Amino acid sequence: MVADGWLVIGGRGSGKTRLGAEWVDALVRGIAPFGKRAARMMRIALVGETLGDVREVMIDGPSGIARLPRAERPRWEATRRRLLWPNGATAQAFSSEDPDSLRGPQFEAAWCDEAAKWKHAVECFDMLQFGLRLGERPRQLVTTTPRPTPLIRRLVADPAFTVTRMKTVENAANLAPGFMAAMERQHGGTRLGRQELDGELIEDRVDALWSRQTIEAAIGPHGAVERIIVAVDPPASSRRSSDACGIVAVGLDASGRAVVLADRTIGAARPRDWALRAVALFHELQADAIVAEVNQGGEMVSAVLRTVDASVPVREVRASRGKWLRAEPVAALFLNTQHKDKNDDRHQTMVSVAHDLGIDRHRSACGRLSRWGSRRPDRTIGTGRSAAADGSHRRRSRHSLWPACRKEQDRLALDPQRTSRSRT
Repeated sequence: MVADGWLVIGGRGSGKTRLGAEWVDALVRGIAPFGKRAARMMRIALVGETLGDVREVMIDGPSGIARLPRAERPRWEATRRRLLWPNGATAQAFSSEDPDSLRGPQFEAAWCDEAAKWKHAVECFDMLQFGLRLGERPRQLVTTTPRPTPLIRRLVADPAFTVTRMKTVENAANLAPGFMAAMERQHGGTRLGRQELDGELIEDRVDALWSRQTIEAAIGPHGAVERIIVAVDPPASSRRSSDACGIVAVGLDASGRAVVLADRTIGAARPRDWALRAVALFHELQADAIVAEVNQGGEMVSAVLRTVDASVPVREVRASRGKWLRAEPVAALFLNTQHKDKNDDRHQTMVSVAHDLGIDRHRSACGRLSRWGSRRPDRTIGTGRSAAADGSHRRRSRHSLWPACRKEQDRLALDPQRTSRSRT
């Protein structure tokens, strides 16, 4: 049975959290119009971006479940991360940071809050669906401020979900005096105001270099690829807050058309981890070279890749211009670029690229495509000679760590969706 879905998209302060709290409490107590006294729901999931958000916003916040004006309020059991009602009903807290925590538990209903900013949105939501299997009619409510993420776009288009839109101004009577006037003065009529106040789901930025229509038109089959490059843009550190390490494979067919073949971007990765993944992709596609940006790390970038497989040719490139200036010519070249398949994370980043937003995820592809567009020469490290188009340079080093790369490649085949927590 597919759970009944309700998607509520609203502006900031429009009353989404209060709606979610009332919905959960009504299901537990059997209060109309959401619940029925003869069919009270006893097992509910509360899913937020983090466990802290679940506790501080969904439960104990000013509009949370524990603040509703009821005679008998539920109590929070911190050790078990759950709310317990006097009638025995429970609501268990989950974080989008840990989708696997939803494996095992089962529920009659679920409330998902601010799903547009979840860490692993699609994976977490999919795991939740497997657990909504109790009762005669499982239900789920998703409340969020709109952002055109893959999950939100998917739910808006899903006929199993009823979509409700709420504007901040509709709840102005419950907000601080002067708040709406101040917001209208600062953000009225702007893209940010339309999204954060009017609850409008805005697909593309007006000033973006790429549009979703252009990207989707480029997805499809391509001709035989004669040359393949794996581009790597390593971060400065492996902290959770660091940028992702962009790893993108780009090919060039006989007609001179560029083809984006694969995206193996990885987040919070140590140097050996991203090097293993890059070299594994190099061998998987039988590429001609690895192109590595050395702005962060210098010659150590090439050294790390050579410790994995000394036979792999590595080309060092150094970016001398800003991200935006490098991306502009690539946007023009994109009209002659093909994408082998769809990648929601990369494409969402691309349609967000403007003067005020970063482009970490596809920066590596930009570097490679721009060099092909200008036919600039590169310096090859590792083999002592330029990469041959027929791949004759590829030879196995006796002391290579290629077996470790094979393990990485096999692991990717089993878990191709393991990517960064934040790729934008």
